[in-house]
Amino acid sequence: MATYKKRGFKPKNKAEEAQIDEANSTTAEVFSTLDESASKTEAWVRKNQNYILGAIGAVAIGVLGFLGYNEFIQKPKEASAANELFYPQQYFDQALNNEVEKDSLFALALNGAEGKYGFLDIITEYKGTKAANLAKYSAGMTYLNLQQYQEAIAHLEEFSSDDVILGAMAKGGIGDAFAQLDQPEDALEYYEKALNHDTNDYTTPRFLYKAGVLALDLGQKDKALGYFERIKNEYASWQQANNIDVLIGLAKS
Repeated sequence: MATYKKRGFKPKNKAEEAQIDEANSTTAEVFSTLDESASKTEAWVRKNQNYILGAIGAVAIGVLGFLGYNEFIQKPKEASAANELFYPQQYFDQALNNEVEKDSLFALALNGAEGKYGFLDIITEYKGTKAANLAKYSAGMTYLNLQQYQEAIAHLEEFSSDDVILGAMAKGGIGDAFAQLDQPEDALEYYEKALNHDTNDYTTPRFLYKAGVLALDLGQKDKALGYFERIKNEYASWQQANNIDVLIGLAKS
C-alpha cells in the first residue's frame, strides 16, 4: 500500500515508523533499478551509436534516393519515351488507312525512320516506362497486320493494361494470331480471355462473335449458342448482329 508522507509528519508508533521506512526503502530500490536500466541503455546507445546512425542514414538515403530517382530520372524518361512514341504511332495509323503502302508504313512503325525510334527501339531503350508498354501492344498489332503471327503473340503477351479496351484487344489479337496459325483451341481460349475484361459496346460483341464462330467450328454448339444469344439479347444494334439468328439456328441444329 502506497503512503503519502505529509510535511512535518511524525509516526504515531513503532509499527507505523517501520512501515514508512519499508516504503521509503522500496521506493529507493525502484529508483535505483530505473537509474541502473537507464545507465545500461545509455551505455548501449553509446556503444552502438555508429550502427544506429548508419541505419538511420541508410533509411534516409533510400527514401531520398527513391524520390530523387522518381523526380529526376523516371519522370524525364517517361516524358521522353512518350514523345518518341508519337512518331511510330503516326506511321501505324497511316498504314491502317493506306492499303497500297501499308506494309512499308508498318515496317517504319516498327523500326523507325529519319532518326526517329520505332516501336522496337522504344521497347528496348525505355524499359519500364508506360510508353514502352504501349509500344509492345502497337508492335504486336503491327506484326499481326504483317501476318507475322508468332512475333505478334510474343509482343502482345508482354503487354499489360488495366484499360478495358486495350486489355481486351490485346487478348483478342493473340486469339486472331492463333486462329491464323490454325490453332483454334488456343484462339478460342484467348477470345474468352478477352471477354473476361469488363463488358463494353466495342470489344465485347466482337469477341462474342469470334468466340461463337470458332466454338461452332469446334463442335462446341452449346458454348457457341450462349455467345450468339448474348449478342442477340445485349448487343442487337451491333453492326454484325443482323445475321445472328442464322448462327443461332446453326448452333441449335
